[in-house]
Amino acid sequence: MLLNQTVLVIVGLLVAAWTVAAGWAVLVARGRARKAEAHHRLARRLTRMVDESPALPLLVRADGRIEGPSRLAGWLGLDAMPGYLSELDAGDASDRGLNEVQLSQLSDAVRRAQKTGAAFRMVLTPRGGTRCLAVRGHLADPQVSPGGSALVWFFDFSDSEAELRKLRAEAAGARADFAGLSGLIEAAPLPMWFRGPDMELRLVNSAYVKAVGAKSADDVVTQGIELIEAADGLTAAQVARHVLARKAPVERIVSATIGGQRRSVRVSDLPLGDEGVAGYAVDIEELEELMRQFRRFREAQREMLDTLSAGIAQFDERRNLVFANQPFLRIFGVPQAWVADTPPFDRVLDRIRDAGRLPEVRDFPEWRRERQGWFLARDPREESWHLHDGTHLRVVGQPMPDGGLLMIFEDRTEQLQLSATRDTLLRTRTATFDNLFEALAVFAPDGRLQLWNRRFVAEWGLEDSFLDTHPRADVLLTRIAQQLKRPSQVGTIGQVIQAATLERRQRSGRLALADGRYLEFAGVPLPDGNGLLTVLDITDSQKAETALRERNAALVEADAVKTRFIANMSYEFRTPLTSIGGFAELLQSGIAGELTPQGQEYVAAILASVERLGEQIENVLDLSQSEAGTLPLARDPVEIFPLLTGVVKERSDRISAAGLSLDLRGNASVGTVTGDARRLARAFGQLVDNAIAATPEGGRILIECTRQRQGVRVVISDNGGGMEPAVLARAMEGLKVTPDGRAAERRQGLGLPLVRQLVEAHGGTIELLSEPGQGTAAIVDLP
Repeated sequence: MLLNQTVLVIVGLLVAAWTVAAGWAVLVARGRARKAEAHHRLARRLTRMVDESPALPLLVRADGRIEGPSRLAGWLGLDAMPGYLSELDAGDASDRGLNEVQLSQLSDAVRRAQKTGAAFRMVLTPRGGTRCLAVRGHLADPQVSPGGSALVWFFDFSDSEAELRKLRAEAAGARADFAGLSGLIEAAPLPMWFRGPDMELRLVNSAYVKAVGAKSADDVVTQGIELIEAADGLTAAQVARHVLARKAPVERIVSATIGGQRRSVRVSDLPLGDEGVAGYAVDIEELEELMRQFRRFREAQREMLDTLSAGIAQFDERRNLVFANQPFLRIFGVPQAWVADTPPFDRVLDRIRDAGRLPEVRDFPEWRRERQGWFLARDPREESWHLHDGTHLRVVGQPMPDGGLLMIFEDRTEQLQLSATRDTLLRTRTATFDNLFEALAVFAPDGRLQLWNRRFVAEWGLEDSFLDTHPRADVLLTRIAQQLKRPSQVGTIGQVIQAATLERRQRSGRLALADGRYLEFAGVPLPDGNGLLTVLDITDSQKAETALRERNAALVEADAVKTRFIANMSYEFRTPLTSIGGFAELLQSGIAGELTPQGQEYVAAILASVERLGEQIENVLDLSQSEAGTLPLARDPVEIFPLLTGVVKERSDRISAAGLSLDLRGNASVGTVTGDARRLARAFGQLVDNAIAATPEGGRILIECTRQRQGVRVVISDNGGGMEPAVLARAMEGLKVTPDGRAAERRQGLGLPLVRQLVEAHGGTIELLSEPGQGTAAIVDLP
């Protein structure tokens, strides 16, 4: 029983202990819950306090991601807080967020704070509003954000900014009043003064005293010496009174006498409340002169730019187009009136793009933004624009010291076309060189081989590897000398190359090779200062020339033999014929006794044959001498019409016997020609004889002699049977076609070939016109 009670007591104690422990645990849990609730309320309160505070935080992580309250997005003019710092710029098309310049400055400051831990301050003004934000940034505490993040605080001081400006203005005015009434006026290098409410001078500085040439400031104040003369009917005091009444400063430019010289000065009158008016004068004579020089320089520069062939566009520091020359307007089709409106850089690019004068790009806004960066570049930017119409523009962007940009547009389309044409010409020249039958080589003025063709390599038996080194002429000639029949003659080639490159003269020569070939070479100076060496294989022509020379010698000898033969035959023909004629005349005269009637007929026939044969001998000799070029001609004045009359009279019996009529037209006014009368009579007689022979009985022969501008024309025509074209073509050769048409035979007598020779020997021409059944006409023109 006692044991059970003990157990019960122990159990009760254990239950009590457990109850106490459970109660203590509940109390501790309640305490912790109350503490957690307090911390949670504190966090909410702190969060709310941050949201309601005038400063809003922005956490910028190392990778550019940002964290911040949505209220800050409203301050920046955004609908929601973006994920990255670079997205605070909503783009040029939007009027919200930060602009490109402010975002760039903020990004640089945040990056510097993340890397170096340096704090920064700046002022930002979002686009599309009047809110001013003060920015303070530093490296974030690791407990806030580890990993090198930056914590940026934004303060909205838009309301206090106006008050600050007002306070600054009041402080600046107070300082100006104080400085104007104290030592600043005296120490200033420019004339300064102060007027009281009565507009009388109360204080002037030493520069004022020196400018008016007074002894002291007291003398100036006492005597009221004014530096500024009256202008437009208003004195300096009257102008100051208006300034005091209006409570607004007035600035004007007038002429004043300073130190005995007329100078341009800028006079400023500043109201100092109810105390009076302060004023100062700045000598701007040199500035005005510089401005005039600058204007003249700018006008001269723009006139010069207008004369350039390249397009020029000039943008000022506000990125507005302030000048464009005529080539720019012509290249991009922009009117001058549009340029006068000084459009911004973006509008200029848009206008040029609408005109189709920009290269095709995938992302035009980004491309335009990159070109806007040229204004901030330190070095000139250059690129090429290939337009869709084939125009090639070289574009240069030159940043100006004042923040502007000068853009140069050079049209290089023609240059590229010329370059392509030049490349084509070079390829054509190379192809032409390699396919010529002549061996060609071009040497520079220093004697080094520049170009050559395949024929040059083959003619001289050289290796391509050797020529690829572009050897000098002396080294090349050493290799060539081994192939010459006489190696010592290789210097001739060197002299030709030197004459073509240095002396600018053309020389040529010939060489014999050891293998029996003959080469002719020549050096020709080229317009670019180089020399061209041409080499031609004349082996075949040399052999032909040798054969021709041998043949010419043979012909000369044959001509000499012919000449001797003609001279000999002239004697051999004439001597027997003269003897025969003489004996026949003796027989006819009866020296050997009276002849029978039949004998008289025989003797008469012999004399007629002797006469006919004598004429033929004369014709043969004349023709032979004419063909040999040794025909002797007299150069006497010959009256043509009397000569033709004599020719007709000699043949009157034959004309009557043939039953023909002859009409001779002309008179003595036809004039004379210079020549051999005997041979001309023979030529015209031959033509008349041919007409008598070709005209049937009852026919008619016409001889017409007229004076022409260049000489005398004689036309001998008949109405005989005429000749076929083939027969006419051979008539001048003294040949006639046989009836079968296969062969040709000499016509009776020498005929027309002798006439042609005699007429041409006198410098004239003869022309035959004939038609079958219509007759034949011979036209002779003599000078």
